[in-house]
Amino acid sequence: MKASDWEAVSKIYSEGITTGFATFETEIPDHSAWNDSHMQTCRIVAIQNEENILGWAALSPVSSRCVYGGVAEVSVYVAEEARGRGVGKLLMKTLIAESEKEGLWTLQSGIFPENEGSIKLHEQVGFRYIGKRERVGKLMGIWKDNLLFERRSKKVGID
Repeated sequence: MKASDWEAVSKIYSEGITTGFATFETEIPDHSAWNDSHMQTCRIVAIQNEENILGWAALSPVSSRCVYGGVAEVSVYVAEEARGRGVGKLLMKTLIAESEKEGLWTLQSGIFPENEGSIKLHEQVGFRYIGKRERVGKLMGIWKDNLLFERRSKKVGID
């Protein structure tokens, strides 16, 4: 992902926000704020015909404490026009491979229970359900649960 991809990336992010079950965010941050909250590595886009961005994935650190240096949170978004075509799986598989190259041993995701597509995607690429945070936050005045998923690397952090 390059800075010049931001317009397409933010449009796809906006489509996710519009669903009401992809994120607690209600507005697209500016590129600077988004950039500051995500890792500088492990940012990818799925591109069709060398110009049409179909989806994106990126990682955020879960903590500034060094003990969590190998743990990151996943963001993955697929354009409305590209959903159900395997783009999410391609992004996730690539993100996992890139995260392991960066020495990350655990990827985690918090998913709204209504987001059945994201749950299925995470399970297909080796994430496991680890629990539910009940009524963890409000979105548009409605309490939302958040399902927690994680994937432990079979290559990094095993010794």
